[in-house]
Formats: sequence, structure tokens, C-alpha cells
Amino acid sequence: MDTTSTRAHDDIRTAPRALATEAVHAGRDDLARQGLHAPPIDLSTTYPSYDSRGEAARIDAFATTGAEPDGPPVYGRLGNPTVARFETALARLEGTEAAVAFASGMAALSAVLLVRGSMGLRHVVAVRPLYGCSDHLLTAGLLGSEVTWTDPAGVADALRPDTGLVLVESPANPTLAEVDLRAVAHACGSVPLLVDNTFATPVLQRPAEQGARLILHSATKYLGGHGDVLAGVVACDEEFAGRLRQVRFATGGVLHPLAGYLLLRGLSTLPVRVRAASATAAELVRRLAADPRVARVHYPRTGGAMVAFEVYGDPHEVIGAVRLITPAVSLGSVDTLIQHPASISHRIVDADDRRGAGVSDRLLRMSVGLEDVEDLWSDLDAALGRRPERGPGNCASNHNATALAP
Repeated sequence: MDTTSTRAHDDIRTAPRALATEAVHAGRDDLARQGLHAPPIDLSTTYPSYDSRGEAARIDAFATTGAEPDGPPVYGRLGNPTVARFETALARLEGTEAAVAFASGMAALSAVLLVRGSMGLRHVVAVRPLYGCSDHLLTAGLLGSEVTWTDPAGVADALRPDTGLVLVESPANPTLAEVDLRAVAHACGSVPLLVDNTFATPVLQRPAEQGARLILHSATKYLGGHGDVLAGVVACDEEFAGRLRQVRFATGGVLHPLAGYLLLRGLSTLPVRVRAASATAAELVRRLAADPRVARVHYPRTGGAMVAFEVYGDPHEVIGAVRLITPAVSLGSVDTLIQHPASISHRIVDADDRRGAGVSDRLLRMSVGLEDVEDLWSDLDAALGRRPERGPGNCASNHNATALAP
């Protein structure tokens, strides 16, 4: 079983490659020369070493910089070769120097906050809406952080000497509102901009190219893509990655090797899945926008497989009436999921803050999967109930609803 560091994989790539090619080959470039086709899964928690002096020197080096130790692995909490393959691949897709994986998206965000907090930079500037638990983590100050909520135009004015981070999610959960990332990055100055790129994925958007220093993913979603892995990851420069590895080692929010393997496998089909689901989502948006039972449709200009819509009727009845579509939290799976954010994913956010961010009580969020569009529409049509004989007219469209092309 291969137990060597995967940092050498970067040396194998000799020319730029298209994203679809990277998705298939990144993190796997060394396999053929080892006589392997599928990446090995290293389940070891510890590794033998007969050179304790050398081991001490490697641990000291990690404690100083957080760089991945040269040579064989040391201990599962410090790093794992299978997980490292996924990190290499995700960094390639996002166009960053490095990536650091965690046990969940919230563990990844917590590590970022702890890194900045350890430097005395506990103030965070954030733009709503965010994923509900991210909002709660900041608002409640659970990690000692203090948050200033603002709109994108107010980021520069909200910065303070102790601001350690600016946090945005674009497209945002659950309204799919978008932020001009380049403009916000400019407003941040020297403060790192963290972009939650879970909804767009690197297939539709690479925030590093627009000035973001940190890119966060709930890898549970599109990166894994099959609803069977829980994980988070931060793509960033190597300096910040070193600090994140130190926090991960100290706090223990490590990713299991089997999850790392599943994520690496998921990346290989990420472009195909995102593009196919986005095409179906765009068609469903077109039909929902013309439906008199739907008050408003939210869909980002970047496209994607996420759709949000507000109904005139009772949203809970829609949730209870779907049969093909799965009423469940999460997103980014091969099957279509629907949920009511005000009841579940954003329930933890104060009601006034929630509504102020555009998360209305009639809003439904749908993650479109890979089913046939006609089957999905048939299920939605039935779940929405009877069409009014004379509808009130559809104010279908928010600022994004006309951008139907993925």
C-alpha cells in the first residue's frame, strides 16, 4: 500500500490541463508508475519508525510551520496519504497552492476562525445569507469571535484593526443571492476573503481567480456527490494551509481515509454531474417561473443545480406531497432533494435576521439531481397542487430568475 506523501504529485504535472481532465487525474498522477489504477486506501492510524531522532525532527518541523512532513506518515491525526490525494486534487481544481480537509464543513470553518483568533484577529465581517449553522457559529460567538453583518457594499467600512476575516457565500444558501467577489476582495484590502463555494463548485466558479484567499466547501455536498460522505475542505495558499494543519492536529477534526477516498472518486465525475444537473435545473426554473402557483423563483446567473422558489400556498404541503423528490436536508447528491429552510437549515438563525436576509417562510430550496426533467416536473407539478383558475400572476422573478443558462 502506498504510504508516501502526495506532495510530489505536483511535480508530475508538466502542462496546464482542462478542469475536466484535472477532475479525473489530479491526485492520481503517480498511480500508473506504481502499477496501480485505483488509489489505495490507507486505513492506518499510526506508522512504524525506527529513527526516533528523525521522527522528533519531523514533528518539530511540523510544529514550526505546519508543512506536511517529508517521508512516510507519522500519525493519522497529523495526516493521511489517501486524504492527501483528495487535498491535492481539490487544490488543483480551485487553482490554489494547497487544500486541507476536515471531518465536516463546520469543522473546516471552525479551523479558519481558530487560526485567525490565535493571532488576535477575532473580528469577522460577514454578508448574509450564509448557511444557517455558519450564521449561528458567528452570531453566538462560540469560538470567541465577534461578527459585524453588512451588505457587500459595506465591507470596507466594517473592517477594523482586529478584523481577521471577511466571509461571504456566493451563490448563497438558501436564496442563491450572488456577490461580486472581485469587488469584495478589493474592499477587503489585506484581510483574507473567505468564499463558501459549496453551491457553485470549481466547475462554475473559482474564487481564487477573483481575489479570494480562502475557499470553503462542505465537501459533503457536490464534491462527494452521492450523499454518503461527511467532510469539509479549505483551499488556500500553503502558508495558511500550514496553520490549518496545526489546528486540525490539535483539535482532531480529521477526515477519515475512507471519506477521502470517496471524495477523490467523487471529484472525477464532478464536472459531468454539475453540468447535467444544472441543465435540468435551468429547465425547471423556466417552468416554475411561468407557473401561477409560484410567487418567485431564485436562480443565480452563474447557473448551477440549486433552485429556490416561493409558493403562494403552504410550503409544508409541498414538502409532504413529493414522491420522487426526497424531502431532506443537504444537497449536491445525484438525487433531487427539497427542504424548507425556515424550518430546518436556517431555523437556528433568528427569525428577523432570517427574513431580513430574504429567507421567507414560503421559500423552498431544491437541489436538482440527475433524474429526467420530465419525471421531476411531474412530481413537482403534483406536489404544488391544483392550479388556480385565474392565478394572481407570477412575480416570478428575482434579479436572477432570467439567467436560465447554466
